[in-house]
Amino acid sequence: MQFIVSGYDGKDEKALERRLAAREAHLDIAKQMYRDKKWLYAAAILDDADKMIGSMIVCEFESKDALEKEWLDHEPYIKGSVWQRVEIHKAMVPPFIYEGS
Repeated sequence: MQFIVSGYDGKDEKALERRLAAREAHLDIAKQMYRDKKWLYAAAILDDADKMIGSMIVCEFESKDALEKEWLDHEPYIKGSVWQRVEIHKAMVPPFIYEGS
């Protein structure tokens, strides 16, 4: 089952500092999720000044529960209070996008 996960950073003055502090650990998990074929695509969400204010991940897990247990429960941006709001939506990515056809 595929999902779009959008994580939105806090808007306080320390938000970018928290993001940068957790970024290395977040990217380590991202690399593993790509290797495990759990993440299909990801991007930072930018504001009009090109400042990172969130993240968007298209991913594939057996279920929403599996997504939470296998990833979100360990996500540094959540544990580090970077993402203040997370939205999870079911999605359907065309096979030619994620199968490399």
